[in-house]
Amino acid sequence: MHADRIFTNARLATMGPCTGSIDIVNNGMVATKAGRIIYAGPARVMTADEITDCGGRLVTPGLIDCHTHLAYAGHRAAEFEARLNGATYEEISRAGGGIAATVSATRAASPTALLVASKQRLQALINEGVTTVEIKSGYGLDEANEIKLLNVIRQLGAISKVDIAPTFLGAHSLPPEFKHDRQAFIHLLTETLIPKIASLKLADAVDGFCEAIAFTPDEIAEVFIAARAHGLLVKLHADQLSNLHGAALAARFNALSADHLEYTDTNGVAAMAHSGTVAVLLPGAFYTLRETQLPPIAALRAHGVRMAVATDLNPGTSPLTSLLMAMNMAATQFRLTVDECLLGVTRHAAAALGRQDVGVLAPGHKCHLAIWNVETPAELVYQIGFSPLHKRIWSAA
Repeated sequence: MHADRIFTNARLATMGPCTGSIDIVNNGMVATKAGRIIYAGPARVMTADEITDCGGRLVTPGLIDCHTHLAYAGHRAAEFEARLNGATYEEISRAGGGIAATVSATRAASPTALLVASKQRLQALINEGVTTVEIKSGYGLDEANEIKLLNVIRQLGAISKVDIAPTFLGAHSLPPEFKHDRQAFIHLLTETLIPKIASLKLADAVDGFCEAIAFTPDEIAEVFIAARAHGLLVKLHADQLSNLHGAALAARFNALSADHLEYTDTNGVAAMAHSGTVAVLLPGAFYTLRETQLPPIAALRAHGVRMAVATDLNPGTSPLTSLLMAMNMAATQFRLTVDECLLGVTRHAAAALGRQDVGVLAPGHKCHLAIWNVETPAELVYQIGFSPLHKRIWSAA
């Protein structure tokens, strides 16, 4: 067998698709052709046009940040200070801050300004070995500005060496012009925006925020029915601040993921296990908001629910541009193991995006690799504020 490129002398963390571990292969190699992996495993004799000696370094799949809101304008440092002085997230939101403040700044920003600001945040993730990033809209909340945001997100994918998974988060917050007519806004989402976004192929999935300060389960269900009718997958911000049974709602619609989950009960976990919905844990928001209600990690493990880890990069509740730090937070705050953290930013993160071509070192997958200057996988989770990335390999194939 002849390959285009071979990576030799590597310790591979394959994230094997049929195990619960990261499967280290010593003296391993990865062979690729036309940007796809054709072999990953113990070293064997093979010819190639190009051979890269990894110097005994650890090689993982390129990392995947499966939950971000990185396309926005402005910042919310004042709210951070207000929370330090005792204000809660809900109080800030109900006073016109929170998401509404970012919506105002984003609506006022030009596409060029949004692209420049967003690219800087995206580059921070790329610098840590990230090769796939989900980016949500949701800071426009009207037709023109949601389309503007989704076009910026598409442009980011065109100018950066990274895979972008765009998500339409129209049901993020009730915009001020609809504060006296909630149903009219839901109608805008279901009858105008979702059909248009689907026809323009601007998003892979539709998300929503199911919470007392956002949208009710019934309203989210309307949005999800419209999304599925137009061929779009769904995912949900669920049970972050209270238990509105968002996890069970997500499972009812076979959602790719239910995210946050701090207040999810065992019935919600069981429903997710049945539907195959991935639990996306967001320790950056837990940390920033100084939450004390932990996600139900033991129940998720007991029911075999796959757990992903993401930054939740956003201007208000998780201004976190480091997926490595998110792993450290998940281990420290949620007591995830090293294997759980690494699977959470590779194989399970891919599942949270409905992707079957990334997240694992296996034949048929894209050649997305991260080569690390570490001795053990645990170092990727243990270190704080330092990226040991040696080289990142990304293929557009």
